[in-house]
Amino acid sequence: MAGKTALEIIKQGVAMGASDIHITVSRPPLYRINGRIVTGPDKELLTAEDTCRLGEEIIPNEKIRISLEENGQADFSNAYPGIGRFRVNLYRQRGSWAAAIRLIPVNVPELKELNLPSVVAELGVKETGLVLVTGVTGSGKSTTLAGIINLLNHTRNLHIITLEDPIEYLHRHASCVINQREIGTDTPSFALALRAAMRQDPDVIMVGEMRDLETISTAITAAETGHLVLATLHSGSAAQTIERIVDVFPPHQQQHVRIQLANCLQGIISQQLVPRIDGKGRIVAAEVLVANTAIKNLIRENKVHQIYSAIQTGSTSGMVTMEKSLTRLYQKGLISLEEAKKRAVSTVL
Repeated sequence: MAGKTALEIIKQGVAMGASDIHITVSRPPLYRINGRIVTGPDKELLTAEDTCRLGEEIIPNEKIRISLEENGQADFSNAYPGIGRFRVNLYRQRGSWAAAIRLIPVNVPELKELNLPSVVAELGVKETGLVLVTGVTGSGKSTTLAGIINLLNHTRNLHIITLEDPIEYLHRHASCVINQREIGTDTPSFALALRAAMRQDPDVIMVGEMRDLETISTAITAAETGHLVLATLHSGSAAQTIERIVDVFPPHQQQHVRIQLANCLQGIISQQLVPRIDGKGRIVAAEVLVANTAIKNLIRENKVHQIYSAIQTGSTSGMVTMEKSLTRLYQKGLISLEEAKKRAVSTVL
């Protein structure tokens, strides 16, 4: 494997349509395609020397190398001209190096191409408030946010600040001014960057991930004070998302947070990527909550257990349950019944 370069492995991943590449000792390069890990044409096992060399090839600067040595892992993004951008987590395991490489499409996605309900575009162009995109790792949250930013960039005249770890899609200024800040490179943390963003005259703030109490609290405050805040969270449904946000806070603050959230929340898009039945990639299934008066009252009164029923009966507001989304995909012949049942959150299809 000594002659294989990181560039060649990444080219192979792009050619195979992989979303991720895994580099580790005693396995050949592995590629995630349609959600499954597969081997490519290169079957030779990587040695510890190989993984170290490949890691060195993709490290962009000395700061990242120092972080790897000091902390045992490092997150960063990089690019190969003509090939595309990629996001990397380089880490130590059993004394050797390993890497998870997320391949990022060159072109910023059009929101209308993502198979999301039309109400998502309506949520994305709100003047103020909090719009959350949720799901597990690898469910397309960053792509959905990029699609919303792209829509705003071509339809509104705004100042947009994105806070990302690391930067994935590169947005060019169109009708909007877009400033993209990378955590660890341009600013130390989401919380500090978010506080600073409030003084940078933004119309829209995109938070790559709401990870901690300070970030969540500041994001809610920004949404309350006249900004549109777009953010992601790792949760499986709209109801779980609300519970996770509230539970981050100490008990004596939780009722106040419910009131804040009820006041500023615009909507939640909870999504999954489901393998297509024709084997041609994956397609998104999305639960969508629109924060109408009924939803706001349920949040304020701590009746989160009733939110699923409210989504079921809220179709006139554009709301869709995950089960309804999966059923539509199955009825269109896009996914199998087995996949639909496996990913159903609440009811039996």
